[in-house]
Amino acid sequence: MSGGDWTIPQDWSTYTAEEHDVWNTLFARQSEMLPGRASEAFLRGLDVLRLSKPGIPDFEELSERLRTLTGWSVVAVPGLVPDDVFFDHMANRRFVAGNFIRRADQLDYLQEPDVFHDVFGHVPMLADPVFADYLAAYGRGGQRAGNLGVLKKLARLYWYTVEFGLVEEAGALRIYGSGIVSSRAESVFALDDPSPNRIAFDLKRVMQTDYRIDDFQQTYFVIPSFEELLRITVETDFAPIYDELEGQPDLAVETVLPADRLFTRGTQAYAREKAAA
Repeated sequence: MSGGDWTIPQDWSTYTAEEHDVWNTLFARQSEMLPGRASEAFLRGLDVLRLSKPGIPDFEELSERLRTLTGWSVVAVPGLVPDDVFFDHMANRRFVAGNFIRRADQLDYLQEPDVFHDVFGHVPMLADPVFADYLAAYGRGGQRAGNLGVLKKLARLYWYTVEFGLVEEAGALRIYGSGIVSSRAESVFALDDPSPNRIAFDLKRVMQTDYRIDDFQQTYFVIPSFEELLRITVETDFAPIYDELEGQPDLAVETVLPADRLFTRGTQAYAREKAAA
């Protein structure tokens, strides 16, 4: 690792032909199904960053294109990094990405984020100037939240936007969260399945809501635009929200509140089937 920032060389030249083939297989099947499902910003990012080039992307080449567009770069790390390291990189427009890729028999699920989740899932959105500013602002907010001891609350904002966010676009819902766009199954589930709730984004509501890390989401939050997400994040004083939430119970993932503006009230059928299995 390089000092205390946890970065390591990507060692692009050491990837095997089999590892490049895994990337190509994942890329082909995801990029084929995303038009009409993914946000325009995500699809533009795939194009301008030339991610369709065969093989696992070289982080140096990718970072050169990103810096020109939004000032971001991609740095390799061995896996999950400590919170303070994560937020420092993000606040300084460095996106940390695992440099390993899943095996061919793990195409549909991997517990720890790999280079496909991190680069295909996250990096196209970093080519969008508005979302790139949002993520940098989130990194600065994470540094403040760490000092206040409220990272759990702020982590939910990341989860329900960066990882599993939906956006209202051209009169329809579109996916942009990396956990959805990098998953073949959840790319369909998030938009088409009747089970999950789809609720209009509200900052306090999001930060009060638990989430699942081991299965499809039971609730998705829908932002009206990336510009509005950035505006709310930059203009809001989070401290009073943290104070208010301190005395309130967390909301279960399937909760629907009377004040929620619903796009879809979910049947929760998927969750019940899984619980009964």
